[in-house]
Amino acid sequence: MLELYSEGEHKSIFANDLSVGTMVEANQHIIIHNGEAIILDPGGHKVYTKLFAQLSSYCKASDIKYLFFSHQDPDIIAAANGWLMVTDAAALLSALWMRFIPHFGVDEYVINRIQPIPDEGMVVTVGGVDLKVIPAHFLHSPGNFHLYDPVSKILYTGDLGASLGADKDFVEDFDAHVMFMEEFHKRYIASSQPLKMWAKTARQLDIEIIAPQHGAMMAGKENVERFISWIDSLSCGVELMGDSFPIPQ
Repeated sequence: MLELYSEGEHKSIFANDLSVGTMVEANQHIIIHNGEAIILDPGGHKVYTKLFAQLSSYCKASDIKYLFFSHQDPDIIAAANGWLMVTDAAALLSALWMRFIPHFGVDEYVINRIQPIPDEGMVVTVGGVDLKVIPAHFLHSPGNFHLYDPVSKILYTGDLGASLGADKDFVEDFDAHVMFMEEFHKRYIASSQPLKMWAKTARQLDIEIIAPQHGAMMAGKENVERFISWIDSLSCGVELMGDSFPIPQ
């Protein structure tokens, strides 16, 4: 685990070595402030036991106050029941996906601890610091959120900014890194309109690190702005398709 930020009572912790086998590589992030913790996109069952064990050097299970699910994918919420059973944490999930998460085996005993995030987002207070849950709908999920930490100035972007195969924690050469992001963004995001909306929103924030759920993070003002500009100009999804779907022969 790597500390992205540590000052006073505030820590931002990063884990990226927990995926195994053929599963998609995924990052896990933890924010701790004044002895309270929130886990962002905690992952699936095989990640759960490893992350829980590694967290013991930073906080107790009783310190975990929230689980944040940026959207509904299994690499984010598949182990929701395990986390809810061993902690007293509340979980935050888009209101659109509240009726779907029981299909991941969440017990009725803990289902009421999953709280819906309204479409317009919300503020969640952890240890006295207000974290902003910001709408990022259709990037790539129709019910999707990012989380901004105003202390570390990290914007956690879920699947936006995902890169596959880069094998680095941080982007060193943005131009060379684009090839690792392009395929995912062009295929998984339906159109450029929500990308432009996101870019307009992101430019209103003071960001030092953009931290996606997959692949390398973008640190420093220059890389952050390069990424926002790239997103702002990207064509994707239906814009790259023809005027009809093919019929297999």
